[in-house]
Amino acid sequence: MKPIVVRNVAIGQGRPKICVPIVAAAAEDILQAAENMQSLPVDIVEWRADWYKDAPDPKKVLELAKGIREALGEKPFLFTFRTAREGGEKLLPAQEYEELNIAVAQSGYADLLDVELMTGDEAVVRILEEAHRMQMRVICSTHDFFKTPPKEEMRGYLRKMQQLGADILKLAVMPQSRRDVLTLLEVTLEISEELVDNPIVTMSMASLGLVSRMVGETFGSAITFGAVGQRSAPGQPGARELAEVLEVIHRNYNL
Repeated sequence: MKPIVVRNVAIGQGRPKICVPIVAAAAEDILQAAENMQSLPVDIVEWRADWYKDAPDPKKVLELAKGIREALGEKPFLFTFRTAREGGEKLLPAQEYEELNIAVAQSGYADLLDVELMTGDEAVVRILEEAHRMQMRVICSTHDFFKTPPKEEMRGYLRKMQQLGADILKLAVMPQSRRDVLTLLEVTLEISEELVDNPIVTMSMASLGLVSRMVGETFGSAITFGAVGQRSAPGQPGARELAEVLEVIHRNYNL
């Protein structure tokens, strides 16, 4: 796959990049977590703004995003407002979701924006166009917390994201069996070979899918999510443990 470089982090090259979400309600806790990222094995920091107690107030979100940007220094900053329908903490009408993401894009504080595919094609394209105008990269995502869809459905989601113009394509699903994990990995490999201009990010969630978060270098997933404290999704390992496993695989991958 063709890597995308964000603040000198090459997403889609070498080992999967570790993204750690900040999940907290209070502004002071969010800023403290951002400052703590400097001492952790973290490549990308995600702010899950749906956890913030004053979200989705655009003024307060942007004020806090500015503080996070300053605290992170040169670490890439991914802004995500995960809606309740995709496993997030808050309900948000489609128009407000679009307006919030466009406001963040226009602010220039974040480097990456997560946009949910199920927002609707027209809204996704409008957000993408504004983000790209501001030189921001966009991850288009979809999540299924109940099942692992059939292969062709998962392939269709990823191809649709690419067609809409997303830079990075993300799919997270819930396994009901070990074979579901294999199905997700097979789709990951096939799409990573097919859509060579777009890094993809996939994961099979919960403890059953843990292995999928570790073998991205083999199967073609460019980012993996680790936790520091509160987990933002089921099955996230600790960031330090994840870094150790990824390094072992990377060192031995081409032997």
